[in-house]
Amino acid sequence: MTLHHFHLKADWPGGRNEVGFIESDKLKTEISIPKSMDGPDVGTNPDEMLLGAAATCYIISLAAMIERAGLPLKEMDMNSEGIVDVTNGVFTYKQIIHRPRVVLSSEAGSQELSKLNRLVEKAEKSCMISRAIEGNVELTLEADTRIDA
Repeated sequence: MTLHHFHLKADWPGGRNEVGFIESDKLKTEISIPKSMDGPDVGTNPDEMLLGAAATCYIISLAAMIERAGLPLKEMDMNSEGIVDVTNGVFTYKQIIHRPRVVLSSEAGSQELSKLNRLVEKAEKSCMISRAIEGNVELTLEADTRIDA
């Protein structure tokens, strides 16, 4: 078994509406509560970071699968949305929606497109962040897959 260790240091100066700082190997940023939750809205926040972790894990997993499958990728991008519910003052991360757009080059055929569609689904189940939040946050895919005209 191989274990990978990741470390993050967080500094927080005081109460709820303060601005803190996090630092890891490649990530260095201020953190605070977002404006939509009555915070100072400086830097990033846990909601964006969870969405970012889920989105980057998914798109990197998908890219690796497409590469291993030898599919002729022309372009790929994605928009993701995180939905937080506030009921009776309790904040719950309810749902993450990934909207990947994947275009295969014009030499691809229906078999390659079919394989791509299977990989789009499989990548969500293979991503370690998706597996970590499974059962707590609903994960939804709204994929746009096609062959370049």
